[in-house]
Amino acid sequence: MPNILLGDDDEELTQLLQEYLHNHGISCDCVHDGEAVMQRLKQDAVSHDGSAYDLLVLDIMMPKMDGLSVLRQLPAVSDIPVIMLTAKGDEIDRIIGLELGADDYITKPCNPRELLARINAVIKRTSAASSEHTPLPDSRLHLEQTQRICQIDNVELRVTGTEFDLLVALLRQKGEVVSKAWLSQHVLQRELQPFDRSLDVHVSRLRKKLQPFHDEPIKAIRGKGYQLVL
Repeated sequence: MPNILLGDDDEELTQLLQEYLHNHGISCDCVHDGEAVMQRLKQDAVSHDGSAYDLLVLDIMMPKMDGLSVLRQLPAVSDIPVIMLTAKGDEIDRIIGLELGADDYITKPCNPRELLARINAVIKRTSAASSEHTPLPDSRLHLEQTQRICQIDNVELRVTGTEFDLLVALLRQKGEVVSKAWLSQHVLQRELQPFDRSLDVHVSRLRKKLQPFHDEPIKAIRGKGYQLVL
């Protein structure tokens, strides 16, 4: 059974979500402020070989430490994937959260069924479970798919689960232009929506990480999509 950590100061909402997720096969622990989120993840890192949690669902607006501050500190503690909970209309917070490494977001008030679908999608695509993978084309970029390790010129790069899957998708079609609609459907596992900048933010983060090795590692082809040129 997948195990997630839910950080939100709305105790009534977290109880409802906890019960709903449990009824759909997901174990959920709840905490109600940002400091408690960090404390729980630090304890988890010390007491387990790897994270006991498969995913963190994180509200942006919380007492003691807000969600964005948690995201800034998270890489030093855990590489757990993150889904943000944001207020409807808070586009800037969503973009900042994605830039800080969140894998996805959902707006509040959220439909529990949609949250469940997002949780399952992120867990599925960030899973490091051993399985057979189709070999990738030769490239300066090496993606070890079982352990989900990213290297370029033998230098390991720290990437999020979503960034890793984006690289796999682009590398499989190296040199070709891959449409945003296809990437959204196959990597983010949802249809591309107007004004949704999630994909653009993930690609922008990847560019910054790859630019020390290539001036323009991922080209944006106006009106068409993205092209990996490494």
